[in-house]
Amino acid sequence: MREDGKLDYLELPGGDLPATKSFYADAFGWQFIDYGPSYAAFNEGLDGGFDADAPTDRPLPVLFAADLDAMVEKVTAAGGTIVKPIFDFPGGRRFHFRDPAGNELAVWSEG
Repeated sequence: MREDGKLDYLELPGGDLPATKSFYADAFGWQFIDYGPSYAAFNEGLDGGFDADAPTDRPLPVLFAADLDAMVEKVTAAGGTIVKPIFDFPGGRRFHFRDPAGNELAVWSEG
């Protein structure tokens, strides 16, 4: 349910839109609704947080994976580039990657 003041949408640069859509479909099973040739919408769930130590030039979307090691393989097989290998943090483990459009994202898993 949508609520005032809650995160509702995350818009990222698309770069080569077909390559970007293919990457997210292959790596994470995402589906898209196209709104013309230069915009594709997705609805894949969203929570958020603030990281005082993070760079301020871009947001960092964080995805979830039950099997983090398997997700690293899916991300690289789909054309993503790992920029921070799996590391521990309070609450779990995660890694960072860049998609074909150059966006940096993270994937985390519990424990």
